[in-house]
Amino acid sequence: MGVSCADPSLLEGLAWLSCYLMTGKHMAFYLSFLTVLILLAITAPVAIIFGLLGAVGSRARLLPVRLLGRGYISVVRGVPDIVFFLFVPIALDQGFEYLRHRIMCPEVLEPVRQGNDFVVCTIAKLPLNSDPQWLHEIYGFALAVLSFAIVFGAFAGNTFRGAFEAVPRNQLETAEAYGMSRLQVFWRVLLPQMWIYALPGLSNLWMILIKVTPLLFLLGVEDIVYWARELGSAKTSAFSFPHPDWRLWYFLVLLLFYLGLTKISEIVFARLMARYNMGQATLGGSRQLGQVGR
Repeated sequence: MGVSCADPSLLEGLAWLSCYLMTGKHMAFYLSFLTVLILLAITAPVAIIFGLLGAVGSRARLLPVRLLGRGYISVVRGVPDIVFFLFVPIALDQGFEYLRHRIMCPEVLEPVRQGNDFVVCTIAKLPLNSDPQWLHEIYGFALAVLSFAIVFGAFAGNTFRGAFEAVPRNQLETAEAYGMSRLQVFWRVLLPQMWIYALPGLSNLWMILIKVTPLLFLLGVEDIVYWARELGSAKTSAFSFPHPDWRLWYFLVLLLFYLGLTKISEIVFARLMARYNMGQATLGGSRQLGQVGR
């Protein structure tokens, strides 16, 4: 912060506002927008991987694999998101610490679960108490990403399963007639064709994922909703920059951010749909051919 902002009580008008918007907490608020974008950028591909594994598993010939794939899709989709987000990070954290406890402290014979307490040896904790704060924040963010990916992977898996079944069977039979193995048919015919039918459902999931990013606050991540509420609430003269309740304006900024992100997403998915439908025997492909014919 510059020298001119050293004493906010001497500032007025735009000078006061410019100094107010450049405080350390506001810098954290601005960076929290990047946190949301990073969450979306990492969670989406990881969720797609989980979804593909679940969809392929649900169609497997082996009964245990098929039950595992269908169980993952059905169970996760049947649990309310907020319950899942509150449970999974704790379960994952304790699961990781338990494995580290068994590997790194085999001499400790006391049970890990002691009443309501979960007790592991000091070196098994994740992260360690001596680790810097940024490492604690990255670990919490990683648990959040994994939780989001597991939840939306199940929904994506159901979308992929329907998309696999929507691919015309005659295309697969033709590939088999040319001597392709089952694995070759999957990679060269079924998987590429599946995306045409999966994109509409995936676009809806992406929009829902955008809308649930404020749940980061429940996972201990200081996201844009946390900072909007923190900065917008009324500040008395005990603070450097006292002001009345401005949460309406801060949440209006969040509204514009999410609307803009949604609009950009709609444009991107529309172009993807146009590209994948080109020349395909689908409603979208037929519409494109009709437009070319005119």
